[in-house]
Amino acid sequence: MSARSPIDSVVATTKGDDGTTGLLYGGARIGKDDPRTEAYGTIDEAIAALGLARANLGVKGRQGTLPAGMGGLAAMILRFQRELFVVGAELATNPEAWDRLEDDRTRVSAVMVASVEQTLVELERHIEMPKEFVVPGETPTSAALELARTVLRRAERRAVALARAGMVPGPNLIPYLNRLADLIWVLARAAERAESRTATPARRPGAATRRETST
Repeated sequence: MSARSPIDSVVATTKGDDGTTGLLYGGARIGKDDPRTEAYGTIDEAIAALGLARANLGVKGRQGTLPAGMGGLAAMILRFQRELFVVGAELATNPEAWDRLEDDRTRVSAVMVASVEQTLVELERHIEMPKEFVVPGETPTSAALELARTVLRRAERRAVALARAGMVPGPNLIPYLNRLADLIWVLARAAERAESRTATPARRPGAATRRETST
């Protein structure tokens, strides 16, 4: 079978038709099912999921229905989307070029982690936290944020596996993902509160009483 001819496209290079992809700063190509590809691909998913939340806020803003408490949420989400590109860059860099990584640009820094932690602590001071697990879906914005949170947790799991194999360049990437997922959960609660909604408990009303009685 003859090889396919290149197409006249800016996006499609056809280089990945053999199931491989390139890393940042060159080096040998790796499989599209390589653990590194899985990891930074999951980061890409998280960025897109956060985009759903930001897009919903944009619609509310254009319609004039954006609650006052959500005024800065879109900008915060955009900030995290951009920071996740840094995470993706670190995961996608050829190991032979790790010495070329730059904090806050292609490698997660301690400052990035500290900033997320500070935002998390500040938000927790103003929000009454649920006492049990909650069911996502109270509002479109909070549901999109919860989706992003679950994708971030999957990205974290992929990164932990890579770290065990010595394939994560810096020490801050996994703490950043861990902390950001926590923060996104709190943002979902903040989004619900801004629209005067309360998270739905995972446990049905009366279920605890019935279980306690049966024991």
